[in-house]
This record gives sequence, structure tokens and C-alpha cells, in this order.
Amino acid sequence: MSVRTRFAPSPTGYLHVGGARTALFNLLFARQHGGKLILRIEDTDEKRNTPEALEAITDGLDWLGIDWDEGYGKGGNFGPYRQSERNAIYEKHFAVLQAGGHTYEDAGAIRFRSPRKTVTVDDLVCGKIDFDMSNPVTHPDMTIRRPDGSWIFHFVNVVDDLEMKMTHVIRGEDHLSNTPKHIELYQALGAEPPKFAHIPLILNHEGKKLSKRDGGSSLSYFLENGYVPEAVLNYLCLLGWSPGENRELLTIAEIQELFSLDGINRRNAIFDLDKCFWLNGQHLQTMALERFVALSRPFIVKAGIVATTDEDLLKALTIVKPKVKHLSDVPAWIGFLFTEDYPFDPEAVEKSLRKPEALDHLRALGAALATLTEWTHPAIEARLKETAAAAGLKAGPFVHPARVAVSGKAVGPGLYEMLELLGKDRVLARFQKAEQLP
Repeated sequence: MSVRTRFAPSPTGYLHVGGARTALFNLLFARQHGGKLILRIEDTDEKRNTPEALEAITDGLDWLGIDWDEGYGKGGNFGPYRQSERNAIYEKHFAVLQAGGHTYEDAGAIRFRSPRKTVTVDDLVCGKIDFDMSNPVTHPDMTIRRPDGSWIFHFVNVVDDLEMKMTHVIRGEDHLSNTPKHIELYQALGAEPPKFAHIPLILNHEGKKLSKRDGGSSLSYFLENGYVPEAVLNYLCLLGWSPGENRELLTIAEIQELFSLDGINRRNAIFDLDKCFWLNGQHLQTMALERFVALSRPFIVKAGIVATTDEDLLKALTIVKPKVKHLSDVPAWIGFLFTEDYPFDPEAVEKSLRKPEALDHLRALGAALATLTEWTHPAIEARLKETAAAAGLKAGPFVHPARVAVSGKAVGPGLYEMLELLGKDRVLARFQKAEQLP
């Protein structure tokens, strides 16, 4: 059978970066071997499951571009793909265990009777590990069914992987200690276990397991703060895996080509939001303009910025693209281009417009630009430098007041590109407005 991997989240909260990484590694492995990724929803915990959490999981996977081949929302030959709808399947396998004498009742719960032998886990990442299961004190018989009749994770997880014909189970190393128990269940059911690969945990800078209190632990953090999917995927793949040769900046196509379980580290991964921020900036710089526009648009709409035409918006995004590090920053970079009611940064005003002779330089520049017949970047730049030279000065004393006058800020896209985009009439009007600031 061809390779079949799975991502099996529980819809009880946000999509954790660890879960997203697990989904990614399973996708990469399946794609490399011409196999399939299956999405299974482990929703047996009725009290904690929420529709919002399920939607957050699927939306997060969609945003990252992790496209599963079979499972929840897509169907397939091994459904249903929600555990809450698979009770009849669990009853069938439970009966097999009962008939084989592998279960017993304990205070209303049903436990699985361990064979009390050494179980060898031949892990594709961690190597061969022997687990001595003989001591009932350190390895008590596991519960597989609660007194209320609901199922425990270990049992339904094994049954689902068996029924859905999983060939490989790639999951976090925190599940490694569960694996010998799962192998015991496979053996009791007369089935061959899949191959296991346990990937390193993701820890915070304190060396503790990454939790919801840590910034960036939820995938929603990256959506809300303007990260691009390409950068987050790039960063996720580096959490515990390395392509070698100190390479870090990778496209999804390169990741798919280079990925292998052999490249997964045994050391736990340290979550570094600064590195993800750097990768985000790098991917934004190399991104096609059309992609940048599409990803920026939701943030622009949310900020209430309205461009007269798509062409105007395209021009604005073209000149700010080299500066943007987060998509959420785009509105602040372009907002002044689409309104005359833009705010002035008091510090920028004090530094660039309150200096002696700053307004004189602004008036002189305005007068010089007013006579321009060709309103283009090169012509504007040449006229500003001519005006500065005539005053016996460098360009700076004219550039800085002009920038603050037209944008209200001391930083932004290139001045000449800004002036060209705003147009002659708006620039001259903004110069006059700056002169009248209180």
C-alpha cells in the first residue's frame, strides 16, 4: 500500500504551532512518497469540543496551504472521519479484545490487560527503544473505556489508525511513551502496527513546553499580526528539521524536495519568534507583487482605507513593499496616500519642521516644484537637488521637511516615489498645510 499519514487534532482550542508543524511534516512525508495525508478529528471529549475550535483548525491549515487529500470535509473510503461518529467501529474492535480475554472491569471502567512483556519501538527518528512493561506499578494497565461508556484516546487512536490503514504515524515526542501501549493493542487486535516517527518537542526560551501563554504559540497569532503563510511554513519546518548547509530561507517547493525524516534532529526545538519575524521580512521582499497585494488587501479593508482605483492601490503597495515586515503594518505605511486627514507625528514635526529655516526650505522646494512640467520621480529628484545646491546645502534639509509635510511621519517609502504618486497638486497643498501647523 502507498504511504498514508494523518493529522488528528482535537477541536478543543486554538491550532498550536506544534500541531501545525506535525501536520506539515506528515504532508511533506506523504508528498515525497506519492502518498496521502488524512485529516481525522478526534472529538470524543464532548465537554471540551467546540465548533469554533474545529473551524480554527481547518482555517489554519487552509491558510498555511496544508491541503489534506482525504478526511474531514473531503470524505474518502475510510470514514467517518470524526471519532464522535465512529462508535460502531469501536464497539466491533472492543468485542475482539473482550473475546481474546484482553480486558477486565475496574470500578466500572474497562482496562486493557498488558501482556507484561518488553515492547520494542523501532522509531524512524528516535531509533530502537526497548520498553520494559513488566512492572504494573510503573506501567499500570491502561483504561480504554470510562464508566460512562466513553472511549479513551489510546484505544480509539489505535482503532482509527488501523481502520484507516495508516502506514506511518508521525507525531510529537510526548507520545513516545504511549507507543508501547499502542503496540500492545495492535498485537491484541491481531494487526501490524504502522511505522512510528516521533519528532522533537517545541520549547520556549525557558526550556519548557510551548504553551498558550507564550507569544506565537497559536497559529492565530501569525494570522492576526500579518505574517505570510510562506514564512510561517518555512519557520515551522525548521523547528526540529534541517535541510543542511546552514540553509534557512526556503520556499515550499524547496522544502518538499529536501525534506526527509533523516534530517529531523533529536534535540528539542527552541521557539524563536525573532527568527520567524526575520523570515517573514525575507519572504515579503522576494514575493511577487500580485501575491503581496492579495495578502495585504484584508488588512487594508479592515483599516477602512479606500483607494480610488485598484491601480492607485497597486502603485501604493509597490512603493511600500520594500519596507514592510508585517502585513498588519501595511495600513500605516499607505494610509496617508488615500486621505488628506492624516495625522502628524509630534516628534517628527518637532525634529523636521520646527528646525530653524525648515519651513523656508519647504517653501523654496514648493516654489521650485510648482514650475515642473514633468511630474516624475527623476524630475522631482533632480529639481530638489538643484534647489538644495542653489542654497549651498545637501538634499537632507529639504528631504526631511518634505517627507513629514506629505506623510506626517519621519519614515516611509522613498520620498520621490511618494511625491510622484501623490501628484503635483496634492503635494503643493500638503506643503502649505504643513506651514500652517500650530
